[in-house]
Amino acid sequence: MDKYRIIVKGIVKMEDKYLIVSKWYDDRVAQPYQWGFIDGPIEFGESPDKAVLRLIHEQTQITAIVDRILYTWTFKTGDVFNIGISYLCATTMDNVILSEDLVEYQWIEREEFEQYIDRVILDDIERAEL
Repeated sequence: MDKYRIIVKGIVKMEDKYLIVSKWYDDRVAQPYQWGFIDGPIEFGESPDKAVLRLIHEQTQITAIVDRILYTWTFKTGDVFNIGISYLCATTMDNVILSEDLVEYQWIEREEFEQYIDRVILDDIERAEL
């Protein structure tokens, strides 16, 4: 049987700033806490659009709307094929209340991405002309 996992990523924008969050990834690496965007798996029967909005709200208490899909990506973990969909989402709320899975957040301008986000994500964002 084929195994697939669908992951959604929410790149949340408020005016000219983007929300990034710091979370634990792996204590076997030099920097176990890393900056990134809101992401997570969709639930069975859930649409990707609804999943990204749910994850944004669960992890930050922000209500957002989907603007558009920016890019997709894939990777394999063991015998599971992961499919990712990145969304640009908009909000007017700047008051963030983080879930316990997240450590810190920042609202940053586009020019500040390189200080926080790794090169692979930056390449994808540039291709999406964000």
